[in-house]
Amino acid sequence: MKISPLASLLLAASAIVSLSMGVRHGFGFFLPPMTQAFGWTRETFALALGLQNLVWGASQPFAGAFADRYGPGRVLVAGGVLYSLGLALMTVSANGWLLSGSAGLLIGLALSCTTYSVVYTVIVRAVPDSYRSSAMGLTAAAGSFGQFIMVPVERGLIDGMGWLPSLLVLAAVAALLVPLAAPMQRAYERAPLVVASTRGVWHGIVQSFSDAWRQRSFRLLMAGYFVCGFQVVFIGVHLPAYLRDHGLSGNIASTALALIGLFNVFGTYCFGKLGGRYSKPYLLATIYLVRSVVIALFLMLPLSGTSVAVFAAAMGFLWLSTVPLTNGVIVGMFGIRNLGMLSGAVFFSHQVGSFLGVWLGGLIYDRTGSYNLVWGMAIALGVAAALANLPVKEAPVGAGVQA
Repeated sequence: MKISPLASLLLAASAIVSLSMGVRHGFGFFLPPMTQAFGWTRETFALALGLQNLVWGASQPFAGAFADRYGPGRVLVAGGVLYSLGLALMTVSANGWLLSGSAGLLIGLALSCTTYSVVYTVIVRAVPDSYRSSAMGLTAAAGSFGQFIMVPVERGLIDGMGWLPSLLVLAAVAALLVPLAAPMQRAYERAPLVVASTRGVWHGIVQSFSDAWRQRSFRLLMAGYFVCGFQVVFIGVHLPAYLRDHGLSGNIASTALALIGLFNVFGTYCFGKLGGRYSKPYLLATIYLVRSVVIALFLMLPLSGTSVAVFAAAMGFLWLSTVPLTNGVIVGMFGIRNLGMLSGAVFFSHQVGSFLGVWLGGLIYDRTGSYNLVWGMAIALGVAAALANLPVKEAPVGAGVQA
């Protein structure tokens, strides 16, 4: 049976995001064995992953800008190579500096080349307007499915082979990103032509971001995405250690992260569909507020396998549901010409939050022996993000940065 070009595009985009996001979501399981093997504190490991998120965010606008201008092919190939190399070098990263270079710098760069801003550059060009929000939601849901699949796989690899061979297996898996670049580049070249800017890449980044930054809604959108990063990366990395500290088994932690991935498939797709019918800023505000409520209830109720499962399912439904909505607001405000760059700029704010969430989690735990302060910060920030998104306007703002 012949697959249509649109279906081929969505399959390739989903596979890329699924692999890229799936591998990184299991990094929390490497925290206990690697810190024990090298005698590190939790802060050392958390700082390397925090740097990964910061580098990912800082380099994302550039990866998105190159994909906007030249297509995603070379960007995706570079990302696959860097991802595989970073995972392999983690096995010989015997101190914090080396770990920050491999898990932090290299994998951070790889993620900027292989995730949403780059693949959405193709989707918004090739998919009709009426299906665009659903297509972005479907692709984001694929990243969640990758988490659902890869989290128990990585836990099983570590239990069965040890952490070092597991990293080498994951390096081989990451190399599969390289051949997936070809169908994405073909889809980009077949898509309707968007007139490219005559400005250089760097000048285009500066000017387009400057134009966008003048919009209050854009600044508020960035503030909300900062909170998203803080919450999800703190929970994704530190939840296994938090549960182990409270006497729960590693199987419960593995199940929790897998449930987050599974329910995120449904949540991301559902919110992507809803974004085509209802106000995206209001949906974003609802997501952030409900996250805070879910976290507060999780901390108030007795901790058990059941409460962890319910928490994971609820958070999973809200996990990456912000991605298609946030990118949809950007398209509505600024058009599609600079989506990769502007999406990457907003994502940088997300990754600053991610850096602080994962790093402060390790730092505050090492200083106080508890994660309670960071949990409280996650709740308060969620309320603030909900309030920030309510006044966001998604209407077109002018020709300066639009297609």
